[in-house]
Amino acid sequence: MRVALKTYAALLLAQVGLWSNPAHADWRDDIGTFRIGIVADPGAGNSVPGLAVLTDAYTKALGMKVEFVVARNYAALIEAQANARIEYAIYSATAYATASQRCLCIEPLVAPVDSDGSIGIRSVLLTRDGKLPGLAAMDSHRIAMAPSDSVGGSLLPLAALAAEGRKIAEDAPFLVHADSAAAAETMLVDGGADGLFGWVTAAADGPREPSGTQARLEAAGLSVTSLRVVWTSGLLRYGPHAVRSDLDPEAKRRLTVFLTNLKSTTPDIYDLLESKHPGGFATVAPKDYEMAAAIVRFVSDRGQQQ
Repeated sequence: MRVALKTYAALLLAQVGLWSNPAHADWRDDIGTFRIGIVADPGAGNSVPGLAVLTDAYTKALGMKVEFVVARNYAALIEAQANARIEYAIYSATAYATASQRCLCIEPLVAPVDSDGSIGIRSVLLTRDGKLPGLAAMDSHRIAMAPSDSVGGSLLPLAALAAEGRKIAEDAPFLVHADSAAAAETMLVDGGADGLFGWVTAAADGPREPSGTQARLEAAGLSVTSLRVVWTSGLLRYGPHAVRSDLDPEAKRRLTVFLTNLKSTTPDIYDLLESKHPGGFATVAPKDYEMAAAIVRFVSDRGQQQ
């Protein structure tokens, strides 16, 4: 009996030793090299500033070999992550929504924040001097819009309205697509339109000072009292850093801690990783990209109708 107990105890200790051995079945061993996908700025080719510094920072955060993969565009980045050639990718909001729709195997970890606390943008329908009484009166007024490929000034408002059950054709007679966002704003300033679809930045804790289209209109000479917002869309959050859903939880935890503390601990590295939104990273969830998903659906439906 004692021999049997000793044998069982020895086997149990050996098994515990295997479980506790960091080299046994460790997620780092399973991955080998952790690959991060990124799209270079237009005209930059395959070069990304500070890539060696960023690689070193992620290597230390994860405790394993890290390699950056520079994709030629978001379509290539999406395919790489969907096919598990990369574990981690840095997306725009609509690129993430497209990737999520593509394989349902990707989840967002963090997204950047502006220095004033803004976390994304909302589309707004603006009028001046009460010329447009409300959203329901649009079809009897001239409404200026940015070109059809503008996210904030065209895609976001039309997708958001469709999500609210108010589908509006892009070629509706009351919509006037200007050659640029600036030209659309000029139409409202000069009286060529009674309303204007534009955008403003949005914070998690409520309204901010006038920004985006609203701020530019005020700079162009329209008084604060003459401008009125008659409709506001849902939030289009800034694009996230996303990982494959099957990534080990410990890797996700390490990345989240690293990224959310990056601005306060090593701001120079943060600036290399995120140059447009200087307020740091905040955790996000899939539900934060519902409006981005609405834009992707809208664009897909538009393509099928053409």
